Amino acid sequence: MRFLLIDRITELEPQKSITARKNLSLAEEYLADHFPGFPVMPGVLMLETLIQAGGWLIRYDEDFAHSTIMLKEVRAIRYNSFVTPGNSLIVKMELKKHEGSLWSFSGSGTVNGDSAVSAKLVLETFNLSDRNPELASSDELRRESYRDIFKQIWTPPAVEKGSV
Repeated sequence: MRFLLIDRITELEPQKSITARKNLSLAEEYLADHFPGFPVMPGVLMLETLIQAGGWLIRYDEDFAHSTIMLKEVRAIRYNSFVTPGNSLIVKMELKKHEGSLWSFSGSGTVNGDSAVSAKLVLETFNLSDRNPELASSDELRRESYRDIFKQIWTPPAVEKGSV
């Protein structure tokens, strides 16, 4: 199962921040076990939603230069409320620092305006071929796949005629 946890990017400010939405549906299979009679999004998937949002900002800022974005560090994570089916987790990732392959973010997620999750994250970018040159074709396939997904979840705002 692929865990694509960003349904829509709602705001993207290059090299600054990204806001995205994850709609939780009762149809998601893991909810049958988490928890029977009280389905809620697991905390690890709330964290993964933050990571994926940050990853989309990185991909956009780098024009999809790296095939892999990996969680390097999590600090100060707090889970404040549940995400239940029928609700949306709205996540915002603010870029705090970019140094080489490391990207530091402050992230938060809300449900109906109430805090659900917050954390400070460090993500690392690389290509698989950096470690094994035989994986260069895999890097390109992954980058193309991410480009295709990005086109589905982000629609840039229309530029008004006559505006600069």
